[in-house]
Amino acid sequence: MTGRWVILDVGETLIDETRVWSIWADMLGVPRLTFMAGFGATLARGGEHRDVFELFHATDWPARWPAHEAIYGGFRADDLYPDAIPAMQALIERGYRLAVIGNQPAGRTAELRGLGVPAEVIAMSAEMGVAKPAPAFFERALELIGSPEPGSVAYVGDRVDNDLLPAAAAGLRAVWIKRGPWGIIERLPEGTAVALVVGSLAELAERVEEAWTGLPGAEESG
Repeated sequence: MTGRWVILDVGETLIDETRVWSIWADMLGVPRLTFMAGFGATLARGGEHRDVFELFHATDWPARWPAHEAIYGGFRADDLYPDAIPAMQALIERGYRLAVIGNQPAGRTAELRGLGVPAEVIAMSAEMGVAKPAPAFFERALELIGSPEPGSVAYVGDRVDNDLLPAAAAGLRAVWIKRGPWGIIERLPEGTAVALVVGSLAELAERVEEAWTGLPGAEESG
């Protein structure tokens, strides 16, 4: 065993959120392509995903959340990226300990367990009582995995603002998985770096050791 932990984010790390946003487009009566274009434009301008609803004059979207959830019905096997479980199994075989901790409703924990996600620890922000990018989220995440030294833990996520920068600030090894809207559109602030950049979880399983042994500034802006 390496004794090292790898903590994985959920959305656009393990879970492809295409179905989430397609349902929103349908509920708002917006063509899916138009909605996705607006979503990307919002992120490119530095906005939050919530801002896309203002773009389409749907500021009442929180009240529609229960209806969305009823249609969505929780995570399904086909929402998992194809490399998710195989890559996690490969990491376990290499001696890494795995956790899945992200910003999600509490019920997603049981859903991920039901899909066979092989992590020792699974926890969602709604049950933790704190969400990213708050420093307390990462403090709590470390507590949940037994309070190891932060530097022995890699946090893998797709978002610069929610995942990489706050994880690095908490002393964890920030690993950027560049897929999904945030992974493709966001850029690191000038002068910042992450421990490792990968394009998939399959690549992570092959290169994870570089998060600790690679040269500082594996990917640096500017």
